[in-house]
Parts: sequence; C-alpha cells; structure tokens
Amino acid sequence: MELRLDRLTKQFGSHIAVDRVSFSFTPGVYGLLGANGAGKTTLMRMICDVMRPTSGSVLFGGTPIDQLGDGYRARLGYLPQDFGYYPDFTACDFMMYLASLKGLTAQQAKVRTRELLGVVGLAEAAKRKVKTFSGGMKQRLGIAQAVLNDPSVLVLDEPTAGLDPKERVRFRNLISSLAQEKIVILSTHIVSDVEYIADEILVMRAGGIITTGTVEEITGDIRGCVWECAVAPREADAMSASLTVGNIHYAQDGSAIVRVVAQQRPHPSARAVEPTLEDVYLYLFQEQSGCLPVSQTKAEVGQDAIARRKGAHRG
Repeated sequence: MELRLDRLTKQFGSHIAVDRVSFSFTPGVYGLLGANGAGKTTLMRMICDVMRPTSGSVLFGGTPIDQLGDGYRARLGYLPQDFGYYPDFTACDFMMYLASLKGLTAQQAKVRTRELLGVVGLAEAAKRKVKTFSGGMKQRLGIAQAVLNDPSVLVLDEPTAGLDPKERVRFRNLISSLAQEKIVILSTHIVSDVEYIADEILVMRAGGIITTGTVEEITGDIRGCVWECAVAPREADAMSASLTVGNIHYAQDGSAIVRVVAQQRPHPSARAVEPTLEDVYLYLFQEQSGCLPVSQTKAEVGQDAIARRKGAHRG
C-alpha cells in the first residue's frame, strides 16, 4: 500500500501555499511538523481530496485519487482541524449518523459505534450530548468517527490543538493503538505530539518539505549545534536577546543553565549536548540560530540532509 504525492502544488493567486511536494507514504505514522502557515492544512486537504491541486497529483496504489473517486474516499479517515459536530446529538447518535453516511449497515454501525466509543474512552458518555463534552472528549469522538470505516489512510490535522498535556498524552497513545497497518499522517506544530509516536518526521516550511527522517536522523543533522552553559542570570537575558535559546533553568546556586542552538560555542562554559526534536524545530524556524552557513538556506540544508541519507524517502 502506497500513497504518493507527485510534485503537488497549490497556488492561491500569487501565493504558493504548497510548492511541488513529492513524497511516498507506506504503512506507519508520519508526523508533519511545521509552524502555523507552513502549508500543512492545505497539503492535507489535497491528500483528502477536499481541495484540488493547482498542479501535480496524489496517487493511491499508483492511481490518481481523482480517478478513484468514492473508492479512495471509502478507504480514507479524516479529522480536520475544525471538527464539526451536531451539539444536540448524543455521541452514539452522532456515530450512527456518520456510519450511515459512510455506507455501513445498521448492524455494522451499532457494533462499530459501541466498539470505537469503548476504544476512545467514551463508552460511559455514549448517551450524553456532544455539547456537554470537554475539548479532549470531542477530539476523541473525532478520532472515533474518523476510523468508523476502518480506513487504510488516516489523516489528522492539528488533532491536539487546545488540549491539556494529559489529554495530549492520551491522544498520542490512542493514535499509536489505531495505527497498525495504516498510513497515519498527523500534522502539528507541537513537537511532543510526534516525537514519540512518529516513525518518520516531515518538516514543512513555506509550502515545501525541507527535511525528512526518523527523529534520530534529523536530530543527528544538527549534532554539534546544541549547547548548554551555566551563566549569570544577567548573561542569560543577553543571550536570549541575541541567540536562539531553547530553555533557561535556574540552578540552586543562582546560576542560569541555558540551552542554546548555535553553530559556534556561545559561551566559554558551554558544552555540546545531544539535540532533541525541539532543537531541530528551533534550528529550522529561527533565523538567529547562527547554525547555517551564510551560503545556504534552511531548505537547502534540509535537502542536503535528505540526500545524505540513502534510506530516507525523498521530498
């Protein structure tokens, strides 16, 4: 099973939202990571056949999805960023209604609704109206409706936005449990949402995929650019103003432990540390990091990293 993007492009007037993106997905969990406005939602709407590309194509099993039509949509599950629901429906009624739209028989719908509400932890709330649900409960209901038809491709657009940390953890665990033998594409600008569950990370910026790989691969690309140093609090403030600082922790002795993304040693006391995915995010989305050679853009650095890794998909 393969979902392939072939030079996928979407342009709105003079603005290019998605710029010639090519990538091949096979079963696994993919984290699409990027800042707001990077083009993630536009890309996912084209993958879901909600929006037609300006050029390029999405292919499933080697056939363009516009030729597959309903056959493709029957194998697709989608949780959009703005998940719509009927507030006066109960969770059970809402699932039964959507099951009928997805072509399930009444008996199939009953069995699948009961099963999935249990999986997402909403069995005891099945008869409650959706308008009484918390944000986390609504998102879990959204996941349940997205997998009603046991899709081969599951697309989740910013599914944890607005959730508290506990609900985000629960949501990530739920995605992992549902991901077997599926292509799962999860878009987010929250690093922790994909750091622990994604088999592969795709970093998107200004409409393009600028680097891909496992967490280990893409963090390895900036090894030697992440530092920690102990400085006086006043120095920490100065470093925050001139460098990309990921974290400041104040020690019991009154010193500040500063984590910095920079090409050169930022302070005499600095020592190199292992990078995290959050460091990669700062490296790729902050101009002041100082980690890039003057002659290279971040997109070029990302593409160089992809080219160096023989085993990675090419974006």
